[in-house]
This record gives sequence, structure tokens and C-alpha cells, in this order.
Amino acid sequence: MLYRILTSFLLAASCFAAYAPDEVTNLPGIPSGAPPFKQYSGYLNATGDKLFHYWFVESQSNPSVDPVVLWLNGGPGCSSLDGYLSELGPFHVNNDGATLYLNDYSWNKQANVIFLESPAGVGFSYSPSGDIKTDDDQVADDNFQALQNFFVKFPEYLNNTFYLTGESYGGIYIPTLALKIMKGNTSIKLEGFAIGNGLLNVTSNYDSAIYFGYYHALFDQDVWNDLQTYCCENGVCQFFQPTDQQCKDACDIAESFIYRSGINTYNIYQDCAGGIPTQSKRYQFDLWSALGIHYKTPHPKHFEKAQTNSSLRSTHYASHGFMTSKVGDPECSDSTAVTTYLGRADVRLALHIPASVQPWEVCSDAVNGNYTMQYQSVKPLIESMLTKYRGLFYNGDADIVCNFLGAQWFVKDLHQAEKTSRRPWKVGTQVAGFAHEFLNVTAATVKGSGHLVPMWKPAEAYHMITQFLNNQPL
Repeated sequence: MLYRILTSFLLAASCFAAYAPDEVTNLPGIPSGAPPFKQYSGYLNATGDKLFHYWFVESQSNPSVDPVVLWLNGGPGCSSLDGYLSELGPFHVNNDGATLYLNDYSWNKQANVIFLESPAGVGFSYSPSGDIKTDDDQVADDNFQALQNFFVKFPEYLNNTFYLTGESYGGIYIPTLALKIMKGNTSIKLEGFAIGNGLLNVTSNYDSAIYFGYYHALFDQDVWNDLQTYCCENGVCQFFQPTDQQCKDACDIAESFIYRSGINTYNIYQDCAGGIPTQSKRYQFDLWSALGIHYKTPHPKHFEKAQTNSSLRSTHYASHGFMTSKVGDPECSDSTAVTTYLGRADVRLALHIPASVQPWEVCSDAVNGNYTMQYQSVKPLIESMLTKYRGLFYNGDADIVCNFLGAQWFVKDLHQAEKTSRRPWKVGTQVAGFAHEFLNVTAATVKGSGHLVPMWKPAEAYHMITQFLNNQPL
């Protein structure tokens, strides 16, 4: 008995020593009256010499039994700390870039949440050797290694259920990581995954954007008629990588209205913060990953050449006034406050970031430019996952970059048995969107939201994720 007690004590001490140095004890700008939950910031070993920065917040409810949720932002090359500080984390940054305020709809009210900066070179994550060249499979290996390292630091959470969540290019990150967990014979209790406005299939993402543009009055009947005439046959349309030149020209016109007219493609009903910006990193990265094959060269710099070529193809195109439009318009969100906050020396110190680590930025040019996309569709991966895990695909219905229609096509193509027909779901007395439930997966829209659902519709996002974590219908 004495041996068992001593062993338990030593194990507890070693566990405490593993994560105690990472505890965030004095976060600058924290509001008075902040709830007394613990949070940790430090590094997890990935493969090779790579070190991934994490920020872990314990549940405000009952951390010992509440689920553990991993959150991944997309890009590829964009930081999950933006997810913490402007979407679903417990504290958000005020416009002064110095103070924080409480998020009433923080996901850690009901869950323990890990925000992981991935891959190396993103945010505060780094490789001492400077090697940040990577691809989808390597990132999955790195994320899997980092996740296992997390549970070495925090072994008490191995008994909790675990969920993978994220948005945008997280549509690639999440299933590739889930398959590693599924096949890795680990003790991680993965129960499900939730993907918001995710890139799931490059072809259908592009094709559905053309339909979305027409259905939402971004271009007129004349353009739509040309698309139907030159790109469609027997009701089947091929807008992505067409071989017919007239179809290409029609697609160029549609693209010009969708991506280069100056609307906020992340949320077509919202204005652009600060007016129409140019060459936004996040917008370039998302557009490359969403339409990378169409533009052929996997780097945002190619968009300038694509714009020049497409502007010369059609007199119809010129007649609509887009000859001088700039590719990269618009991203329309503003990360200045978050960037300012995470650039402060006292904040870096509180988060245990070494002085040698690069300055934080919302998206990394270097990572994106050295990234190879390998998966044009994650359908086979999702099909494997649904044999064991529950899934939720949710989409803000005003986002065109990774739009709801493409996600619905994707889910329908999984051929899951229907549980309930499409119906409205509510938060309080208001319709929050529409949900279609199948055997192991739900497809949901969030009414009036854009690409970043927890930012634009926080109450709805919180309701949706808590229902999912509790295995309850919307």
C-alpha cells in the first residue's frame, strides 16, 4: 500500500513538473473579475526539431470531466491564436491592442480548449534549424506528435473525451490528423470532429462558388447564360479547369465579380473593415487553397499574373469595368489589435515565448510559400472517420470562399443514412440556421455568418458546439 501511495505521489509530482512552467499566471491586460480558470502556454515537440506553440485553457465548468477540444485555424500558414483572441477564446483583444475583454461565448465555458499553432513558422511555432518546408501529410505527422506530447504534459486529460475542431484549411488538417489518431493505437479518446467553412474538395469548392455567385446576385443573367451554354451539358456543369475557351472566358467574368469586384467574400453582406484592402495575406492564402489548382501555381504571387491574363481574354469582361481591379481584394477583416497585443514584450514573456522566436503575425508568407497541398478531396478520409467518429460540418451561409453549398454537396456525397430531414435550428426564439442530420454526420448552416463563425455569430457557434459535444441535435 505504501509503495502504491509513493508511486502515485511521484507520478503526480512528475506530471505537475511537466506543465507547471507553462502556466500563465499574469496575462497582461486581463479584465477585472475574470473567471478563475487555469491556462498554459508553451511548446510541444513535433517531429524532428520542430516546436509547436500551444495555448491551453481549462474549462470554466468542470475541467476534470469536460471534453478536451483542439482548435486549428487554416491558411495554410495562419495562426490559431487569432482563433483564441478574436473568435472562440475566453479573452478577446480590445482595439487598443493593450487590454482584453471577456468573451461571453467562449468555448471553454464547457470544454478544455487547446489552441495549436501549426505548422512550424506559424505564429510562435518554429524550427531551430529553420526548416519550414512542409505538406499536408507532414503537418499531420507533426500535429499528431505534438498532440501526443500534450497528453504527456497533461496525462490527467487522457480520460476525457477529445474532439478536433477548426475552420477553413482545417478541412484538410483535421481529417489527416484524425486518421493518424485512428490508426495510431493511442489512448486518446477521440469522439468526433467539427469543421467550420472547411476546404473539403477543391473542385466542388470552386464549382459551388460560381453557383453561389449567381444565386446571390453577384453577376447577372447574361453571364449565367454564357456559363450554362459553354460549361454545361445535360444539366452537368464543369466550371473548374474547363477545356473550352469560351467556358474559360465566362468563368473569368464570374470570377471577376466574385473575387475582384471589392465585396467582402468572407461575408458578402458585411462591409470591408477600413475599406477595400489589397493583397491581404489571409485572403491570398485562403484563395490559393480554395482555388489553387485553377490558378496552377501554388503561391499567392501568381494571382497577379492570373489577373493580367484574364483581363485580356474577353471584351465582355472589359465591358463590366474590371480591367484595373486588383487581385487579392478583399480580405476585409482587421488583425491589427491582435498583432499589436502579441507583439508586446510583456505578453511574449507571460506566454513563455523565447526572445529568439520570430514576431507573431496572423499569417506567414514563408510557411504558405513553402507549403505543398496534397489533398484535392478529403472524402476517403472522412468516410473512414465516420465509421468510428461523429462529425459536424457547419458553414456561415454568407461566406463564398468555402461556401455552404460545396459543403452540402460534400456531405450528400458521403451517402450516409438520413436521420432527420433539413430543418431550421434555433437559439432562443430565433432561427439560427438550417441543419440536415445523417447517421454519423450533420451539415448545418449559420444564418448571416461569414467564414469565421465564432467571430461573427458567437452565440450561435457556442450553442452549436455545446450541442455537438453533448451529442444532442441542433
